[in-house]
Amino acid sequence: MAKFTFLGGIHPYDGKDLSRDKPMKAVLPKGDLVYPLSQHIGAPASPVVKKGDRVLAGQKIAEAQGFVSAPIYATVSGTVKAIEPRRVVTGDNVMSIVIENDQAYEEVEYPQPAPVESLSREEIVGKIKEAGVVGMGGAGFPTHVKMSPKEPEKIEYVIANCAECEPYLTSDYRRMLEEPEKLIGGLKVILQLFPNAQGILAVEDNKPDCIELLKKLTQEEPKISVAGLKTKYPQGSERQLIYAVTGRAINYEMLPADVGCIVDNVDTVVAINRAVREGKPLMNRIVTVTGDAVANPQNFIVRIGTNYGELIEEAGGFKTEPAKIISGGPMMGFALFHLDVPTTKTASALLCLTKDEVSEAEPSACINCGRCAEVCPGRVVPKLLAEYAERFDFENFEKYNGLECCECGCCSFICPAKRPLTQAIKSGRKLLLAEKKKKK
Repeated sequence: MAKFTFLGGIHPYDGKDLSRDKPMKAVLPKGDLVYPLSQHIGAPASPVVKKGDRVLAGQKIAEAQGFVSAPIYATVSGTVKAIEPRRVVTGDNVMSIVIENDQAYEEVEYPQPAPVESLSREEIVGKIKEAGVVGMGGAGFPTHVKMSPKEPEKIEYVIANCAECEPYLTSDYRRMLEEPEKLIGGLKVILQLFPNAQGILAVEDNKPDCIELLKKLTQEEPKISVAGLKTKYPQGSERQLIYAVTGRAINYEMLPADVGCIVDNVDTVVAINRAVREGKPLMNRIVTVTGDAVANPQNFIVRIGTNYGELIEEAGGFKTEPAKIISGGPMMGFALFHLDVPTTKTASALLCLTKDEVSEAEPSACINCGRCAEVCPGRVVPKLLAEYAERFDFENFEKYNGLECCECGCCSFICPAKRPLTQAIKSGRKLLLAEKKKKK
């Protein structure tokens, strides 16, 4: 049987053996919790509490501002200690709500939810919006916006992104293995919004146990199928996933809905299930704490706002002093300079490595081998784009499709000259898009 895939891509060491066999474990935060008001694409949320207020877990503490925004909820009971700028994983200082944890973990009473089948399209989307669900694969795009395309009747595929192609990450794997009914339940909720669509659970074939389990549980579901994907990075990238499963291509100016697709990752689909079937807001997520510097790699069920330093403690601390700590995976994550940052809705992993290969690499002149173009899933020539970006030659950068780069890091990974191609192209894209925005 042919495996679904795309052109290009790489096969880095996946590191999943460190944590893949570790069941999900719930952790309770010990110290203060920090809730950045910008945990999503779009307008920051606006506080609806003030310093000194007592709050309960599940209580809304910040309201969405506008259509492309999302509310934020307290994940513990306690007292609002401050509303002030706090550091996040990107290094930015972001206005945040700080709650002093009272260790009581009192929670609000949630209203009894109505049966999903009785809900209208508007009611389902409203529940997803009110719960503060966003894309939890890293982008943080408010999910209710994604569920509101202009022509919902033209959506033909709802794809649950179960690929988890980023090295070291196993949080989606554990969620699929331990709570598959919540994933399938969430997918069925989304399918209720798009009556003409088929649901697809797209799983890389390095997870045969998940594929077998999901097929077994959906064999009586005529609108849901399981697609076995070839294991290859970046198989889970939205554009590559859509092409692999449907054969449809999109560019940087298009949305998946433009080719009749809706794509959401595993934790997002589970959050949708929780919001609609249980009436509960987004309060926690699965975080993989892993790497060869960690004493006991784990998959934790983490309350949003929990300090990263506490997660390292829960994993037994460091067995070796890490040379590099990354929020996320090694290909697309953010390097951290300290652990005093909070877990957010988009935090998928905390990776601690004993060796910093990127810093140790010494770039040399391009040898024109063409490997970067060979592995590029966007089918561009990274070597040229990096040169144009470094010279601020945005005319040629755009002419040779620099905006089609998905910033996956394949070119930097494969380059024998160790040139930071992705970083240069990423900077070029950012500057060019900013210029285009100014001219509108």
